[in-house]
Amino acid sequence: MSQIAGEPGDKDFVEVRLPAAGAYLSVLRTATAGLAARLDFTLDEIEDLRIAVDEACAILLQQAVPGSVLSCVFELIGDSLRVTVSAPTTDGRAPERDTFAWTVLTALAGEVDSVVSEDRTVSISLRKQRGAGPESS
Repeated sequence: MSQIAGEPGDKDFVEVRLPAAGAYLSVLRTATAGLAARLDFTLDEIEDLRIAVDEACAILLQQAVPGSVLSCVFELIGDSLRVTVSAPTTDGRAPERDTFAWTVLTALAGEVDSVVSEDRTVSISLRKQRGAGPESS
C-alpha cells in the first residue's frame, strides 16, 4: 500500500498494531466501532463488525507466534469498511473455511477471505458494506 495514513486520497485507512494477545482486543473493537460509526453504519452493523473483528483475531491468536504483533488495517472505501487482521503464525496455515468460526465471519461481515504470505503471516480480510444486510432495512 503506497498511501500513507492521513494523506488525502480515494480511500482512507487506519492501521493499529498491538501485541498478539487477547487482552488487547478491546482496542480493536473500539476502533472498529468508531470507524464504522464514521461511515454511518447502523448500530446492528457496527456490532456485527465488532464481533467479526473479534472472531478473526481469535482465529489468528490461536496460531500466532508468541510475543508477536497483530496488525489491523481499516480501509474506508466509499460506503464500506474493509478490515484486514494479520499475524505471524507458527505454522502458516490458512483458517479452515468449513468451520463454525468462518461461517460466523461470513454471516457478520459479508465478504471474508484469507491469505498466507511466504513468511507464514496469515491475514484475514473482512468487508462490510453499509446497508448490505437484512438488519439495516
